[in-house]
Amino acid sequence: MTNSKSFFSKIISVITITISLCVFLLIGLSSCSNDKGTSASQSEIDSLRNQIVQLTSGNEMIAKNLATFDTLDYTVFNNQEWTRLHESHSKDIIVHWPDGHFTTGIEKHIEDLKALFVYAPDTRIKEHPIRFGSGNMTAVTGVFEGTFTKPMPIGNGKFIQPTGKAFKMPMCTIGIWGPDGTMTEEHLFWDNQTYTNQIGLGK
Repeated sequence: MTNSKSFFSKIISVITITISLCVFLLIGLSSCSNDKGTSASQSEIDSLRNQIVQLTSGNEMIAKNLATFDTLDYTVFNNQEWTRLHESHSKDIIVHWPDGHFTTGIEKHIEDLKALFVYAPDTRIKEHPIRFGSGNMTAVTGVFEGTFTKPMPIGNGKFIQPTGKAFKMPMCTIGIWGPDGTMTEEHLFWDNQTYTNQIGLGK
């Protein structure tokens, strides 16, 4: 956890330094233009000013998307508040799952998420050790955990009886965000073999 926080702090430091350098250059160019009249053109100053605005607004958008994702996992997912999933997911969201298949649409995604809680009602994500973004994309790691305490439906009226075993493993979500602040595409990553082994179904 300490290493993750250190890594994230370094990213923030780099962004802060970059913006600070741009501001410093802008002040310098403005000064040169005022004092000498020819060292820096107005177009150069305007260009640098626009870059600062873009950096600042970009960072604000990333921070907002990350905050939305925190709420998604810590509140909406953990408490199964599916009527709020539209706050983070677009209507036609494409979701890529760890086994390689993908789904389209928020309603299908809600069905899939509900299924995780049928046999492991205490499924939860309470940590985001690493979280950062770039442009319209975010990357967030989590700790996916729960306990296999209820029968698992496998189709045709058949069930796998619970083993009572707990699972706890790292996962990662890559989100692609639209201008309205919801994800249009979501990529989920975790090790399915580790998952099945931990709940007692692995070979």
